[in-house]
Amino acid sequence: MNEKVHELINQQINKEFYSAYLYLDFSNYFKANGLDGFANWYMVQAQEERDHAILFYTYLQNQNVPVTLEAISKPDKVFENHLDVLKAGLEHEKYVTSLINGIYGAAYDVRDFRTMQFLDWFVKEQGEEESNACDLISKMELFGSDPKSLYMLNQELAARVYTAPSLVL
Repeated sequence: MNEKVHELINQQINKEFYSAYLYLDFSNYFKANGLDGFANWYMVQAQEERDHAILFYTYLQNQNVPVTLEAISKPDKVFENHLDVLKAGLEHEKYVTSLINGIYGAAYDVRDFRTMQFLDWFVKEQGEEESNACDLISKMELFGSDPKSLYMLNQELAARVYTAPSLVL
């Protein structure tokens, strides 16, 4: 595997674990504010991000290249309101999309088709993640100021369950 592609994928493992930490922090925020459904939604997000990290980890191992685990940064955002949390989630997903695109570009440059094929799933996944984050923001902007509507939205988010990715390495 190309050294740059290897380095970027190895860094992505850390970024995915950080994403899990960040979403656990979001879950904690909502739990503390009495919105268990929102807390559940971000708990599921955290589980997804941990699985993404493991997918990258396993991919490197399957390519017989070493994995180097680094320290995971602590989330440090302080939020003024519920909408700020959701907007931070969208911005983070856009950042992760840029990271995936960067790895894809590096793999493309060296004609690493196996890695590009592996990353195709993540490219699609990031489109879904950004869309979900936008939907949450739209719903909060529409309904968040009405207690009854916020309650209904919270109930909707409480119903989300975790489904492990079905990516074949």
